[in-house]
Amino acid sequence: MSRGRFISFEGIDGAGKSTQHAWLAEYLRGQGHVVVATREPGGTPLGEKLRTLLLAEPMHLETEALLMFAARREHIAQVIEPALKRGEWVVCDRFVDASFAYQGGGRGLSWKKLEELAAWVLGDLEPDLTLIFDAPVAIAQQRLHAATSQPDRFEQEHEAFFERVRAAYLRIAAESPARVRLIDATQTPDTINKVLENIVAIL
Repeated sequence: MSRGRFISFEGIDGAGKSTQHAWLAEYLRGQGHVVVATREPGGTPLGEKLRTLLLAEPMHLETEALLMFAARREHIAQVIEPALKRGEWVVCDRFVDASFAYQGGGRGLSWKKLEELAAWVLGDLEPDLTLIFDAPVAIAQQRLHAATSQPDRFEQEHEAFFERVRAAYLRIAAESPARVRLIDATQTPDTINKVLENIVAIL
């Protein structure tokens, strides 16, 4: 049995990636694929408990990063790797790039430390495709405020934080052109759907 495909979705809060994550999972199922739609932090019972802590409880920067990677290790072992071995497609709302963007870009944690954690936790696992949904921070913030009545700890961050996160995502896109596709998230949902159809057609 051939290995499945692994697609990760990234972007600042309010860019619309979660909506497109759900849409693509259903589209791929319609194409006859078995799809595991999952998210980070979370994806497992333990991961979801850690997600609750991470989104609500103030903590030291390095504690935050370590908990993110702890949840990710469990996620990889329990969900992602088994699904890929079964030949299924894994569609994940955030993965390791989020740690570089949020803990690295947003919070200022050393990228070297994050690279060391990633090497330990991921081994040779890497998404076949990463879709980074990019939008100006002001537009993303408008969307976020319109859609969220109780923002979590990250969603409550100031605009400068999200500018740094966005810059980190753009850096990732520039450094990994073979894996990453940058999506203009200011386009209409239908237009983005068509863009995604064309991208996954060649996976």
